[in-house]
Amino acid sequence: MAKGIKRKEKEPADEGNDELISDVTLATIKPKQKKTKLAAASERTDVALEASPSGQNKEKVLMLASRGITHRYRHLLGDLCEMLPHTKKEAKLDTKDDRSVINEVAELKGCSSCVYFETRKHKDLYIWFSKTPSGPSVKFHVLNVHTLAELKLTGNHLKGSRAVLSFDATFDQSPHLQVMKEVLAQTFAIPRGHRKSKPFVDHTMSFTVADGRIWIRNYQIVLPSNKKGVQALEGMNLVEVGPRLCLNPIRVFAGSFRGQVLYDNPTYVSPNTLRAEEKRKSSSKYAIKVKRKSKRAAHLEKFQREAGELDDAFDE
Repeated sequence: MAKGIKRKEKEPADEGNDELISDVTLATIKPKQKKTKLAAASERTDVALEASPSGQNKEKVLMLASRGITHRYRHLLGDLCEMLPHTKKEAKLDTKDDRSVINEVAELKGCSSCVYFETRKHKDLYIWFSKTPSGPSVKFHVLNVHTLAELKLTGNHLKGSRAVLSFDATFDQSPHLQVMKEVLAQTFAIPRGHRKSKPFVDHTMSFTVADGRIWIRNYQIVLPSNKKGVQALEGMNLVEVGPRLCLNPIRVFAGSFRGQVLYDNPTYVSPNTLRAEEKRKSSSKYAIKVKRKSKRAAHLEKFQREAGELDDAFDE
């Protein structure tokens, strides 16, 4: 009986301890549960970023052109699409006035950037680089276009491989060039781990500022191999692949294809003005010719030779 009494005496003590333990655990666990609920969203995003191979860069670029694009510019568009596997090509845009439709198309396609080829008079090519739907956007006039089919260079690299983007130090000297650098970098940078990209870096894209224009070149990275067949960085060469193009900046807008003008190139002259000047020069050649004829006639009339005695000697 004593043993039973002792057990009964211990049971209430254990129950009290359990109550104390439960109170302590509830007091300590409840704040932790509140903290985890408040920080659940941030923790999930952190875990997702650590687990995803692409990280934060999930860029998708929309490629489209306007009606009336020529064969050379169409081939240039195809070359850029082959170089950038994270692009989505869209049919030609019918309108040339309302460019806000492009933002809606990019939203439907799930693209955060857009490259729009705008052709005027079947001669002039303008390229828009825009961050949809909020901007900024940059308008360029394209010059010195040479496609892969025209160049036929010896360089070659894997289709869909990632490129090293090399920007000239001049981009960091002025604010408008910094904006252009950021827009070009986000457009041409292939996301890491993209399903259509190759896990290799075998070419580099060069962006150089000269004469107020941006010159774009694409080079293959050639690593020489030793006698043992091991590739070494010493003696690395660059072989041009193509395509080639030159971008003459016109304006930088705060929005996507619209908005406040952040930068306006004061040295830009439209191709229509250049053609008008050439036509004016060609028309001035005829005017100079007519002026010379009239001047010669006036000179002959002013300085006429006097009639002599033997002028009619051979007249019948």
